[in-house]
Amino acid sequence: MATSNRSSNRSSGAFDRMKFEVANELGVTLNQDYNGNLTSRDAGRIGGTIVKKVFADYRNKNQQQQ
Repeated sequence: MATSNRSSNRSSGAFDRMKFEVANELGVTLNQDYNGNLTSRDAGRIGGTIVKKVFADYRNKNQQQQ
């Protein structure tokens, strides 16, 4: 059980880094703690951009394997 928890912490850290990186690229200021002042539009832009990057990475990895 502890191994699963550590793996989850690593992926959570990677996700947080990506979230802050994408927000910075989009010019959106994120706080480490509470982001209740974030608009739905900005949150959607951040999430949508993360999804695009993850799918692009997946596509690139699959194309290299073929």
